[in-house]
Amino acid sequence: MHSIHPTRQKLRVSVTRRLPEPVETRMKELFDVALREDDSKMTREELIAAMQGSDVLVPTVTDHIDASMLAQAGDRLKLIANFGAGVDHIDVTTARQRGILVSNTPGVVTEDTADMTMALILAVTRRIPEGLAEMQAGRWGGWSPTSHLGGRVGGRRLGILGMGRIGQAVARRAAVFGMQVHYHNRRRLRPEVEDELQATYWESLDQMLSRMDVISVNAPHTPSTFHLLNARRLKLLKPTAVVVNTSRGEVIDENALTRMLRAGEIAGAGLDVFEHGHEINPRLRELPNVVLLPHMGSATVEGRAEMGEKVIINIKTFADGHRPPDLVVPSML
Repeated sequence: MHSIHPTRQKLRVSVTRRLPEPVETRMKELFDVALREDDSKMTREELIAAMQGSDVLVPTVTDHIDASMLAQAGDRLKLIANFGAGVDHIDVTTARQRGILVSNTPGVVTEDTADMTMALILAVTRRIPEGLAEMQAGRWGGWSPTSHLGGRVGGRRLGILGMGRIGQAVARRAAVFGMQVHYHNRRRLRPEVEDELQATYWESLDQMLSRMDVISVNAPHTPSTFHLLNARRLKLLKPTAVVVNTSRGEVIDENALTRMLRAGEIAGAGLDVFEHGHEINPRLRELPNVVLLPHMGSATVEGRAEMGEKVIINIKTFADGHRPPDLVVPSML
């Protein structure tokens, strides 16, 4: 097959982090691609240089692209094809004003993140890390009728904060475990979706929080969700309640959560994301009733490969002069 545009240059694509090997290899076949040698995070200066010298930038959640960086990007950059679904690290509005399109990879992480949400709910309520620590330290003295007592998941009320794709996938899993599903969302789901999920809608987040046994945060980080679970709202929770977050750390006031967990005002927490990236409150790390994971929610071999495929399709569609299928528009944010 001969190309219809034999003279057309391949797009110059800059990738900011190491991606799975099959994804990098396919990108090399299709584009004039600059890959990373090591998996270190690009500095601000390196990101600006990459934007200035490329038609397409492929960043990840660790690359913060703000208005002043976009102002220095020059005229060559036309597409930011994000490797990941969340785009809260990119100033999408400014990018669009400067004629730069932004695409993401929605839907790919849904099932994997929902699996991890259930894993955290089980880990906290059944005290798995405490048991693990005891075994690893060689402290186990044998079975006893009263030791390691956790709580039964079935019959508990789960309050899902954010009922998008991932929230709904969590609801499906939770129902199978016998949990009662409740949710708060910007918009109420259609009646038939609500029926299918057997989910109860709460217009008032405060009212929902005060009645739940488990809270799962599945909302994106936007200006309106920053510290949505602030100190006042966390105080509404029952002292037996558990909080799980697999979305974005900024949705919870981490210091307030830490204080309440230390004081025994909340029974436990399972966190895969943190308010200040990988800088975690050291007092949070010491608590036995808290499960901390290093942002692993979407970390499956299959998920990362699918993410890469979506990025490639977005770039290829753009290269062919069409609208990328996963275009992010400011009204979606």
